Amino acid sequence: MNHNLQNADLLTAIITPFTEDGQIDFVSLTELTNNLIDQGCNGFVIGGTTGETPTLTHDEKIALYTRFGQIVNGRVPVIAGTGSNNTAETIAFTEEVAQIPGIDYALVVVPPYNKPNQRSMIAHFTAVADQVHIPVVIYNIPGRTGVKMEVSTILQLAQHPNIAGIKQCASLEEIEEIVSGRPVDFAVFTGEDAQALTARILGADGVISVASHLYTPRMREMYDELYAGNFALAGSLQRWLTPRMNALFKFPSPSPVKAALAAMGYQVGGLRLPLVALNDEEKEELATALKLPKDALAGQLTRDMLEGD
Repeated sequence: MNHNLQNADLLTAIITPFTEDGQIDFVSLTELTNNLIDQGCNGFVIGGTTGETPTLTHDEKIALYTRFGQIVNGRVPVIAGTGSNNTAETIAFTEEVAQIPGIDYALVVVPPYNKPNQRSMIAHFTAVADQVHIPVVIYNIPGRTGVKMEVSTILQLAQHPNIAGIKQCASLEEIEEIVSGRPVDFAVFTGEDAQALTARILGADGVISVASHLYTPRMREMYDELYAGNFALAGSLQRWLTPRMNALFKFPSPSPVKAALAAMGYQVGGLRLPLVALNDEEKEELATALKLPKDALAGQLTRDMLEGD
């Protein structure tokens, strides 16, 4: 039974931790996942951009998704990245992932690099959704793919019985149009952390977040205050969060969030090439942008420090 995505509002696009010898660190992944759920995260994307998925082999992805399904164990919905810029390969891999217990949805990106037009996007997503036995979530991220799926295309694909939702990285106006025109069971998430509050107010289901690795308690509080009708407090929390959220993209993601998690004591390891870990100077720049003491990422970063004003 698939979890209903529309019961989730704060999803983490989780990193892939590595051991010192560069293998996936499942012990660290378990610790991080359990802590995030305890703090109020109620869904995950595994194997997305933040998970350094382009650098994982096919077998590593299958192993990662299999173990992650076991770690989460049905507590919250899990969306696994299965998209590529090869439709046949996307279908084959998505079908393989569909067999993994605990994986509820497949995240399929608008094909990067080939620059499909809207008609091509409809053909790609229809072919995938028709042939796989797992609900599909569209991933529209023009800054990484080079093309944007237009609202009219999204709303056409939203009618497909096997397309369950979208992770949308574009303007708030476009989110408004999608929310207004969607079928009732089509979930809409912003993929832009700084839009977390506004997207929710506009009727989106929530956020698929990178910042939640660090700020789930504050983000959960923000949504809970919104639901309680405390708009001013929810707004002040988003204003506090926004510069910190933006700071996490100051360098190629996930290098900033991995640096912060490492300073908090998580064994997250380095990054796989072509990305590199932050150097000391970049850590100081990031710490300053996160409103922390300049040396905060060199030592022990506590939650009190992270959440200080």
